[in-house]
Amino acid sequence: MDANTGHLIGYARVSTDDQEAQLQHDALTEAGCARIFTDKASGKNTDRPELAAALDYLRPGDTLCVWKLDRFARSLIDLVTMVDGLAARGIGFKVLTGALASIDPNTPDGCLMLQVVRAMAEFERSLIKDRTRAGLEAAKAQGRTGGRPTVMDADKLAAAKARKAQGESVTVIAKALKVSRATLYRALADVG
Repeated sequence: MDANTGHLIGYARVSTDDQEAQLQHDALTEAGCARIFTDKASGKNTDRPELAAALDYLRPGDTLCVWKLDRFARSLIDLVTMVDGLAARGIGFKVLTGALASIDPNTPDGCLMLQVVRAMAEFERSLIKDRTRAGLEAAKAQGRTGGRPTVMDADKLAAAKARKAQGESVTVIAKALKVSRATLYRALADVG
C-alpha cells in the first residue's frame, strides 16, 4: 500500500536488555512513523507481544515499517508468510536499511524482488522437509522412531475398552485414565 493513503507504523526489536532501540526509533521516526512498537526479545523467541500488537493495530492502507529485515522476520519463510499476510489485509511493508530496503511491493520491481524471496523461502521449506525425512529414515534404520511417546499403553487400552463396553462415557474414561478425550478417541478408533 502507498504510505500516503494510511499511516506509517514502525516496529523495532532489540535482542537483549543490553541493546538500545534508540537507533531504530530514530530511523523509524525520521521515516515518518506515527507510532512505534518495540519488543525486547531474541529473534528465536516466537513470543513478540509488541509485534502482535502492531499487527493488530494496522488497518488497510497503513504501512508497517521496519529498520532492517532481521528485526522483523526470523527466516525467509517467516518473512514471506508475514508480508503475504499484510498484503492480504491491504497493508504495505517497508524496510529502511539492508536487504529489501526501499523496495515497494506495489511496484513491478518490488513484486519481482518479493517473488525471488518467495522462491528462496520455498526452496528453504523443501530443504527442511528433505532433512527431516532423511533424519527420520536414518532413525528408523537404527530402530528408533520419531514422535511423542504414546500415553495409551496396552493396559490402558484394555481398561478403556472394558469401561466403554460397560457404557461409561468417553469423558469419564479419559479422566480416570488421565488422558485427553482426543487421545482416547484415537486409541479406540485405531483398534476398531
